[in-house]
Amino acid sequence: MKRVIVGLSGGVDSSVTAYLLKEQGYEVIGLFMKNWHDDSVTISDECPWLEDSNDALIVADKLGIPFQTVDLSEEYKERIVDYMFNEYKKGRTPNPDVLCNREIKFDVFMKIALDLGADYVATGHYCRKETIEKDGKQIYKLLAGKDDNKDQSYFLCQLSQEQLEKSLFPIGELTKPEVREIAAKADLITADKKDSQGLCFIGKVKLPDFLQQQLQPKEGVIVEVPQEKESYHKELPTFANKGEELAYYAQKYTYQQTDGKVVGKHQGAHYFTKGQRKGLAVGGTIEPLFVIETDVKENVIYTGQGKSHPGLYRRTLFVKDDELHWVREDLALQPDESMEVMARIRYRQPLEKAFVHKIDGGAYVDFQNPQSAIMEGQFVAWYIEDELIGSGVIS
Repeated sequence: MKRVIVGLSGGVDSSVTAYLLKEQGYEVIGLFMKNWHDDSVTISDECPWLEDSNDALIVADKLGIPFQTVDLSEEYKERIVDYMFNEYKKGRTPNPDVLCNREIKFDVFMKIALDLGADYVATGHYCRKETIEKDGKQIYKLLAGKDDNKDQSYFLCQLSQEQLEKSLFPIGELTKPEVREIAAKADLITADKKDSQGLCFIGKVKLPDFLQQQLQPKEGVIVEVPQEKESYHKELPTFANKGEELAYYAQKYTYQQTDGKVVGKHQGAHYFTKGQRKGLAVGGTIEPLFVIETDVKENVIYTGQGKSHPGLYRRTLFVKDDELHWVREDLALQPDESMEVMARIRYRQPLEKAFVHKIDGGAYVDFQNPQSAIMEGQFVAWYIEDELIGSGVIS
């Protein structure tokens, strides 16, 4: 009998995951990951992890499976929290959920599970895995979940073949309503529990509140840049080759204070991200202001009016070699090769047509349509049909 360790989070998805595996005849063990226990930063009164671990325990009890809690807060602080602060200090916008999967659930947690004699680790992610044989060796495909609304393959875009080999995603074939229905039929306490929002470690704390405890407020100015700024409307140069053209389109706009007028003050450029609209507290503009760039060195926020401000859009992004990751190593591009893909730069964004072009030192992802708010530090993921092929950190 194969042994599977399920990451029971106290939510409905992982509860049903454990239930289905047990029905399928696996020996199932439930493990709850405690990632955070510094109560000084659990700002809200609700301390969700206590409630969650309690729900996980009740579910395990109901299913008659062994249950224990593992404390991963040390590793979590080192690999996720410290990383996040470093990224914010650099003016990048990290994605803790993608990292949490790569570094914690499918690395630290997986090693604990394998040490406990598990054949597999299972999670309640909405995605699917398929195995094919190629040149006599097994290759694992990471596919989007059947529920378009809920597909979470993006969050797993950094997984490796070794991690996929040991992973199971039992609810990937189901939709969220079907999962809730199974939970209700099995009389699981989590059947109607709301989906958790917010970071996967500090419960229901808002990110700026969390950042403020670590990154000191520092007053600076908000500058509004008009749509007419000339660098938005320069003539296109002629390009000697594809690489030159892509390098041109991948360039960020650069700003200085003289490019616009000061319209307000802020408490620290590192609290803001590109594309953000809330929290600027500047009134009196015809259209709402959006952040088009933050300068953490000079502590200036550059903004523009309206969703269609040219400062928000770029068609091409670059990923450096050391931040480039192929889930399908067998399909990895060599320099000067390219592939047509469907790509997204954030979770839940509809997939858009793009080309991945490999050069020495990295890869360009060139979208057919300009993308709004391409953020350094976030992950771009690319697909062929419903299979996630690779990903990288936007540089």
